[in-house]
Amino acid sequence: MRKKMKTNASTLSASKAGSTVSSTGSSFVPASVSSSVAQGEQALRKRLLSGHRNTLARAITLIENEAPGALEVMRAIFGHPGRAMVVGVTGAPGVGKSTLVSAYIGELRRRGHRVAVIAVDPSSPVSGGAILGDRVRMGAHAGDEGVFVRSLSSRGHSGGLTRMTARVVDVMDAAGMDVIVLETVGIGQLEIEVADIAHTKVVVMAPGMGDEIQAIKAGILEIADVLVVNKGDNPLAMQTAQQLRDALALTPQSGWRPPVLVTTAPEGLGVPEMADAVEAHARETSPREGSRTPRERMRKLLGAAVARQARERVAALKGADFDALCDALLRGDVDFSTAAGEVLAGLGGAETEE
Repeated sequence: MRKKMKTNASTLSASKAGSTVSSTGSSFVPASVSSSVAQGEQALRKRLLSGHRNTLARAITLIENEAPGALEVMRAIFGHPGRAMVVGVTGAPGVGKSTLVSAYIGELRRRGHRVAVIAVDPSSPVSGGAILGDRVRMGAHAGDEGVFVRSLSSRGHSGGLTRMTARVVDVMDAAGMDVIVLETVGIGQLEIEVADIAHTKVVVMAPGMGDEIQAIKAGILEIADVLVVNKGDNPLAMQTAQQLRDALALTPQSGWRPPVLVTTAPEGLGVPEMADAVEAHARETSPREGSRTPRERMRKLLGAAVARQARERVAALKGADFDALCDALLRGDVDFSTAAGEVLAGLGGAETEE
């Protein structure tokens, strides 16, 4: 109560002096500085919304690294995202995703679309940064002002998408991109989170790799809006495509039924048909349905951030009480749900004391 009263008195004093209190309530910012910050945000908003490439690149760097200035970027674009078609392209390593995406970019440009690509690369074991393999394979579009390619490091994130990918998508959207392509680092039984960000999900497979069986086991067919068998010059391509169609026929479907297409990316064969299927899905389904609404997506992002912080704090826990709780679990005196509740309650209590 004393702290609150002191802060309120300080706020009153600051307002009389023509200053404002920062969000922490512990330091003062002159009104002239606040005005300068507002002008800076307006200038940033103007450059971003006009699609200024260097500003876009810097904004993405701030967002990805959660650096000072990231919140300024989010305030600048608030209310503007929501226009771009977001397409997720995912599949196991080696199926030719990057080559297919490069061919898809070419097809989109022929249709007059401005395209942004987020290529989620494996992390360098030394620097933690993106290895940039996907950007190398998309080098054919390097001189095209209508194409913006950005690699993001997966940083060990098991789902294939980095934690800040959704916000990078919002920045690209606000910058006026017509289509945003998300290419993930790979796919496995847990790597289906692209469904939370992308409106249309393209799952790429290669013939003769057993991908169709893995897709059925992993539930990939449940998130796929378009299924693509790449490397169509392989003799097994048509057989793999038919196996996928047979599997889809046994899967309960309501509304949109995912088409199964065959492509040969280096020659561009089947790519126009893939682009048509993506556009058809975007027309027939609402990008605001279910978990893809901005608020629902933010709920998941916030939940993930809370869970990450909780894991970090639990990993750092030490002391007799925590060890005693672990021993109680070993003896069977308490179940995991009860023990977890006690730990969380303790974390909340520690936060209050601080």
